[in-house]
Amino acid sequence: MPRPSRHAPDTLARPFHWVDGAACRAEEDTSIFFPEDFPRSEVPLIAMTAKAVCQRCPVIKTCLDAALARSEPSGVWGGLDKDERRALKRRQQRRRRRNARKQEGSHAPAAATGTG
Repeated sequence: MPRPSRHAPDTLARPFHWVDGAACRAEEDTSIFFPEDFPRSEVPLIAMTAKAVCQRCPVIKTCLDAALARSEPSGVWGGLDKDERRALKRRQQRRRRRNARKQEGSHAPAAATGTG
């Protein structure tokens, strides 16, 4: 099949992407998803407003996974702010290390218990 020209008109339908189904797309003021840009005293209230939108979003899990995968540095993604995502990522890393140690321990050869 021939490749479409890069100069072709943009009339082809774009494939569905999870962002297209996000609740934040319908928000008039998307700046609430970046509360760090507001005065410090307003950040908790703005973040809470953004998280409320996230809670009714059908793609919240996918959004969070995407933000974690690319280490999103700011904003509210998947219902979590940057500090909450950082803490979640640390917990996931600790859990993976702990599970890896458990598996290494279970595969270790049994110690010889002979009396000699």
